[in-house]
Amino acid sequence: MEIVIHAAVAENGIIGTDGGLPWRLSSDLKRFKAGTMGRPIIMGRKTFEGIGKPLPGRLNIVVTRDRGWSREGVEAVGSLQDAITLATVRGRCMAGVEDIAVIGGGEIYAQAMPIADRLCITHVLAAPEGDTTFPPIDPALWQVTECEDVPAGERDSHATRYCVYERR
Repeated sequence: MEIVIHAAVAENGIIGTDGGLPWRLSSDLKRFKAGTMGRPIIMGRKTFEGIGKPLPGRLNIVVTRDRGWSREGVEAVGSLQDAITLATVRGRCMAGVEDIAVIGGGEIYAQAMPIADRLCITHVLAAPEGDTTFPPIDPALWQVTECEDVPAGERDSHATRYCVYERR
């Protein structure tokens, strides 16, 4: 199964602030939902707590060092590798699933970058303050295969550029 990172990243690399997002991007959330629906999704505990509940229609896998942590509707594991193993096994039983979605946060993205096959990145055309960053996308390793400029809709705080990167 392919490993696909989904992220919204500001021009300054910021992806989060105070456990949440530093923007409002309703149109991008629709794309995110469509790109992750029916798939295993992997996230860190802080990302899960920022969302506040399991995302419906997806196998929610949370990576945490806290062995006692659990939430209804979520599979908790101790490492990214354990999450990928679980997602692969469970994903084989899910109709039409060919990839695993990694959805954050910063530590999980940093661990997943060396093994990811594809990046689905919404470049937020702004440079907000924040405390969580996305790892740099090295053009020697990644090539853009698709890109689309998206003007800010009425429920969006910023314009974006959505790009898909494939590993070279």
